[in-house]
Amino acid sequence: MSESRGPAPADPGGAQAPGGAGGQPALEVQGLVKDYPGGVRAVDGVSFTIAPGEVFALLGPNGAGKTTTIKVLATLVRPTAGTVRVCGHDAVREPDRVRALLGYVPQEVALDRHMTGLEHLELSARLYRVPAAERAGRIAHALALVSLADRAREPIKRYSGGMKKRLDLACGLLHRPRLLILDEPTVGLDLQTRLEVWRFVRELRRDGAAVLLTTHDMDEADELADRIAIVDHGKVQAQGTAAELRAGFGGAMVKVELGQADLDDGARAALAGLEGARRCELRGRKLLLATDDAAALAPRVAAALAARGLVPRAIGFGQPSLDDVFLEITGHALRDEA
Repeated sequence: MSESRGPAPADPGGAQAPGGAGGQPALEVQGLVKDYPGGVRAVDGVSFTIAPGEVFALLGPNGAGKTTTIKVLATLVRPTAGTVRVCGHDAVREPDRVRALLGYVPQEVALDRHMTGLEHLELSARLYRVPAAERAGRIAHALALVSLADRAREPIKRYSGGMKKRLDLACGLLHRPRLLILDEPTVGLDLQTRLEVWRFVRELRRDGAAVLLTTHDMDEADELADRIAIVDHGKVQAQGTAAELRAGFGGAMVKVELGQADLDDGARAALAGLEGARRCELRGRKLLLATDDAAALAPRVAAALAARGLVPRAIGFGQPSLDDVFLEITGHALRDEA
């Protein structure tokens, strides 16, 4: 399918899912590698585990290896090395069994514009071999879950982009998968539809399904995921809860938007030497200073810049965001890369 620098975050290679010892994970990925011709390694030793009822996010820019990883998990691409198990079943040796246990909703919807929503769901139910006696009930439940019951008999060509995405989600869960894979589920959606998709994911979690979510949207990962893996250059650079990843940054922070201001080595050294500054990193036009007391450090930073005739665009302080954590770990901004 479409993974260190910086702080010492949660274990990048093998953080375990919650849920207690002895419970079988919904997904186990160990040492996953995928090479393509020409020496291109798209996935380089990815490992993570997802428990039943957990939402796990792969957070990274386009080209980071997220989509290739998902295609391997969905049995669409054969791995070069490593193992993937869905509810204990090996994705290479038991692909048919794995496909029956998971649902896969790709980033791009694949719907026939001349069919109705109901016809699409009926086709999906047959393809997933849902028992005939259960099809009507499951389709009705899926339509209610994605708020399309009143539009089910209309052709897809009358659906908005958000309605098409919600129908695609409904098709992916008719067979009640133990693991649902959502690849960039809200890309291109308006705010209202995005929030509807978020509600849908939360309901799946309450029902005990495991959800693997790929995204380059920090807010989405922060809002939905129980745990997050930051992926870059084919590797998991860090993983843990959002709180654990922020804690790995090293306390609070002061962030300076430099604008057109240029920091020479002397100015940067002076800022790094300010009382309370534990680390000073220049990332493009952003200056990040880690500290235990950001409220006290921020005015010292402003004064030090003013003493050198430098006027920043903005100075802020507080706890680090996931954007800040990603920047610190990978050395580049996720939104810029994505």
